[in-house]
Amino acid sequence: MSDNHVVAGVRFDDAEMASSLRRGLERVEDLLLRACRSDDQLLEISGAHLAAAGGKRFRPLLVQLAAQFGETGRTEVDKAAVVVELTHLATLYHDDVMDEAEIRRGAQSANARWGNSVAILTGDFLFARASILVAELGTDAVRIQAETFERLVAGQIRETVEPREGVDPVDHYLGVLAEKTGSLIATSGRFGAMFAGCSDEVIDALTHFGESIGMAFQLSDDLIDITSEATDLGKATGTDLREGVRTLPMLYALADETATDPELLKLLRAGPLTDDWQHARALELLRGSAAMDNARATLMRFVEEARGSLRALPAGVPRDSLDSLVDFMQLRSA
Repeated sequence: MSDNHVVAGVRFDDAEMASSLRRGLERVEDLLLRACRSDDQLLEISGAHLAAAGGKRFRPLLVQLAAQFGETGRTEVDKAAVVVELTHLATLYHDDVMDEAEIRRGAQSANARWGNSVAILTGDFLFARASILVAELGTDAVRIQAETFERLVAGQIRETVEPREGVDPVDHYLGVLAEKTGSLIATSGRFGAMFAGCSDEVIDALTHFGESIGMAFQLSDDLIDITSEATDLGKATGTDLREGVRTLPMLYALADETATDPELLKLLRAGPLTDDWQHARALELLRGSAAMDNARATLMRFVEEARGSLRALPAGVPRDSLDSLVDFMQLRSA
């Protein structure tokens, strides 16, 4: 299979489908960079900072894939793809401020380069640009975007607090991911199908698919953050360990004291691991732990949920292409 079958890092079996997706993403890329422009010089530079740095473009890809079940090439589909990517980019500016991150997509983060205030306001600027575009797509799109934004904010807030008494930390964490990550990817599937003129049944199936594949996407990112080196990842590896943020493998390790190395337990309980030796040691122990196996099993559960959502969709190349996306998600963190 040639590289012509690869789009946004995902390999598709059908060359014609891959070509259609590639053309769609090229249109989206052009619209995205135009949406980041500003008459203010600093805002122009900071607004395009992350967009120009590239990225997976997973959300616009899903918009374009979902549209394959209806009328492809519609301007509304491309605008919707830009809306979800602008929203995603805006959250990255804010996340990097909260995490005090210094690297994003292999480059210096906006907050490290220009300070927290500029980074936060740049994120707000991109949210505003997304709002302008979504207003052009109609009142239903505005409502869906507002509901998605509400879930994004709720997930971000829940991430900053401890689980309520009696709530399992793993359940709390998965709820955060559903709101903070799954919600926008679900909207990506929904928008693509909506603006391609698909039936309600197809729209619902692709919305559910997006939520499940979004969970798998984030969980695989969490695993890759632990297993990969910084040069492979394009950002600092083990960032959550260094910042004291507990992702699913860490929560599983803390939940099962009998199966977890005592040294790893001690390191995880110590909080942020700013010491380089302790950080490297925790990564080493975590990589070989049963907690990683449990986290992979949870990832596979969402992968299979996503695959199950495809059964409601008509058979054909578009459904097979979504199945390829599920395969990609299953293999990327193996």
